[in-house]
Amino acid sequence: MFREPWVLGIIILVAILLFAGPKLPGLARNLGQSMRIIKSEVKEMKNDGKEDKPAATPEAPVAATPEAPVEGKIVNNPTQPGSASGDGTGTGTGAQS
Repeated sequence: MFREPWVLGIIILVAILLFAGPKLPGLARNLGQSMRIIKSEVKEMKNDGKEDKPAATPEAPVAATPEAPVEGKIVNNPTQPGSASGDGTGTGTGAQS
């Protein structure tokens, strides 16, 4: 029937435009949004190993990074009400005195 493959291609293109024409803008929008998401994820993966330090300005000094270790002091829990010994093995829910 069709001796030339480009004739079949034109018929398929016309059928797509007739039947899927109203949906094409939505498909293009979704495709563009997906490409932006993929691009940002690839960029984030490339920058994952690098450490970005913000520059210190007089208005906004550099704050401690959330990954920085915090020094602390471990305090044993004092004797809990109802506990006979003061070995510090309470539940931690009682008030300290």
